[in-house]
Amino acid sequence: MIEQALATARTVLNVGAGAGSYEPADRSVTAIEPSASMRAQRPPSLPVAIDAVAEHLPFADNSFDASMATFTVHQWPDLTAGLAEMRRVTRDNLVILTCDPDELDRFWLHDYAPEVISVEARRYPRIEMITAALGGRTEIVPVPIPLDCTDGFGEAYYGRPECLLEPGARRACSAWSFVESPVEARFVEELRSDLSSGKWDAVYGHLRKQAHFDGSLKLIVGQMETS
Repeated sequence: MIEQALATARTVLNVGAGAGSYEPADRSVTAIEPSASMRAQRPPSLPVAIDAVAEHLPFADNSFDASMATFTVHQWPDLTAGLAEMRRVTRDNLVILTCDPDELDRFWLHDYAPEVISVEARRYPRIEMITAALGGRTEIVPVPIPLDCTDGFGEAYYGRPECLLEPGARRACSAWSFVESPVEARFVEELRSDLSSGKWDAVYGHLRKQAHFDGSLKLIVGQMETS
């Protein structure tokens, strides 16, 4: 879906690129990542990321055909400034992958650890804030999550609840680091008990065979206005 949203762009700026999980391999990508630890995780096959932040992109106006930002806008100190900078350096499409905080409660985790969902909802900017800051024409595209999703965000385990009993799987979702340890301990105990008794499957078992989950993921595609 990201590839489609980038359309015919040959040069792409990836802002908050992290380890490069979503970078297209068939285009010329320039990656921006302020975290040294994340830059170090980028595989040799990807371009070395530049140490910079969204709010101050070190490029001239209209330097790239398209720009993208995946799972990162909620970490920017100044969302409006960061998106304005992306607009400034981009000639065509701007592609933002994020979560809609108003739809996070679709995930069954809300019934077991509402504190985690609440943390996530407070961290992610509202979709209308992003579209307003992008300006121009925007399209909001729901992103179905596949049952065999290999990424480690929470909703990826909608049909594989046992995975969230693993500490490593929870640590891959930063929201768990913002709740008290008793919340996490209670969640593990309750989920393990409900899986053992069959209670979870009685309510949510259909998700184990559901090919996709329509959760909170949204792809926001902004198109630059041309005069």
